[in-house]
Amino acid sequence: MSRRLHIIAYDITEDSPRTKLAKFLLDFGDRIQHSVFEADLEPEDVERILARAETLIEATDSVRIYPLCAECADKARALGREGPVDMADLTIV
Repeated sequence: MSRRLHIIAYDITEDSPRTKLAKFLLDFGDRIQHSVFEADLEPEDVERILARAETLIEATDSVRIYPLCAECADKARALGREGPVDMADLTIV
């Protein structure tokens, strides 16, 4: 089984490409913070996300995808709100 939990984080300056990437990522996982997603991904999904992100970002932007091993994913800890961020919680400026 090659599917594993990944953390996807991005810092994109311009609103339009940032919004496009965020909407694209919702097809793969849950938004847990404004610019952070958790997603259960296959290796092909990671490549697809990176290919799409590459068309949207500028040299000063960044997109990072961190795979988590099963042991690390089981040890993840969180405080505060549980689960994905609801779109009503977001304010895009």
